[in-house]
Amino acid sequence: MQRRTFIKNTGLCAVAVSASGFVHFDGKNYVGDCETTTDILGPFYRPDSPMRNNLVIIGDTGSPVELSGFIKHSDCTTPYKKAKIELWHCSSTGVYDNTSNEYRYRGTAYSNDEGHYSFNTVLPVPYEAGGGRRPAHFHLMITAEGYQPLITQLYFSGDTYITTDLSSSSPTAKRRILEVHTLRDKTKKVMFDVSMSDTLAAESAAIDKLIGAYSDDIDKSKKTEFFKKNNVLWKKNNVFGVNLEYVGNNTFQYPGLPSGIHRTFHFEVMTSGFIKLTQTDNYLTENGQEVISVAVKEK
Repeated sequence: MQRRTFIKNTGLCAVAVSASGFVHFDGKNYVGDCETTTDILGPFYRPDSPMRNNLVIIGDTGSPVELSGFIKHSDCTTPYKKAKIELWHCSSTGVYDNTSNEYRYRGTAYSNDEGHYSFNTVLPVPYEAGGGRRPAHFHLMITAEGYQPLITQLYFSGDTYITTDLSSSSPTAKRRILEVHTLRDKTKKVMFDVSMSDTLAAESAAIDKLIGAYSDDIDKSKKTEFFKKNNVLWKKNNVFGVNLEYVGNNTFQYPGLPSGIHRTFHFEVMTSGFIKLTQTDNYLTENGQEVISVAVKEK
């Protein structure tokens, strides 16, 4: 395992461990081992979903399915006991439950001593999003002590929208396009194993300095708010928030975006005590044009 130390730069100091097995795509083939790749969190994550692995709702007309697999350490072999697995997805009509106390199609479970987990639910469906259609998908967040939380999405083979979706058409998503098996009793099953990986992490104390509300440099009424969850920096949205991945040099980014697509947040601690935020974004712009905005958090 190669170790790289990242030195202090303005307000942040972190030590990173780079795993030897990061999967990358060389244009033709995958090179690496069994690391599970990340994907965008999406706007509909809600924390504190109920402890349950049966998400089926009586009367739902969706197709029942079991999602199961194993959580493993970064050696790709050793089971990870008591990893926290959060699953959420849309209904069979393409709707997310973002507000109710029922947390429909949202649940939390823990892996057993063999690292095994399972959920019973219904298959999600494609839905309209941002002028296009997203393929059907499960969202997963796996929290395991010693690793950065892993956020990813699982897609289903045969979905016609996979090739036109930025996330599912990315080469790194290929291993997360899964077969839906129909068993003899006509039930459906999807299997997915997760291998954790060591990633670059910002220190908790450094993140504490960055949380809070930032005012746009031009329009002071426009605010961007950051908070901390599980020692990870999050950007607040209307439902809960979006996790950010630390990439070094006081810079965070949306994880899991396809190559060439980025949304980054660079923080700079000024001598005055103010913290300057520079956001660089071509995530939703036409022709990949970058949009740069500046905001400030008062000390």
